[in-house]
Amino acid sequence: MDIDVRGPRFGAAVTTAVLAAVLITGSAWLLAWQTLAFALGAALGVGRSPYGVLFRTAIRPRLGPPRAFEAPEPPRFAQAVGLVFALIGLVGYTVGPGWLGTAATAVALAAAFLNSAFGYCLGCETYLLLRRATAGAG
Repeated sequence: MDIDVRGPRFGAAVTTAVLAAVLITGSAWLLAWQTLAFALGAALGVGRSPYGVLFRTAIRPRLGPPRAFEAPEPPRFAQAVGLVFALIGLVGYTVGPGWLGTAATAVALAAAFLNSAFGYCLGCETYLLLRRATAGAG
């Protein structure tokens, strides 16, 4: 079942704010929260992630009906990519080196910002490129 495109974009906006706060504060706990949010989005789908639930229950009822939908697989893959960068960042912030935490968090922040501000999902585009590459190889 396709999903409302505004949900993942809302999630990306919240993710942008959380990851910016991580870079400002250096908080491993805040990054751990975002890591959990990514893990739930990757495992259960973006609609069941914490930000997806918030969108569905508090934001979407205040908006008009969706005008555009997308397949759930690309955003779910994007959550998995975010999870990888968040895990690397968490290792950097907790075990070291600190620059690794900062760099991995900054990469995840850049991707989330692109999605929230411009509607361009790097993880989704990567998913589609991988699908095309594997479809042509088989």
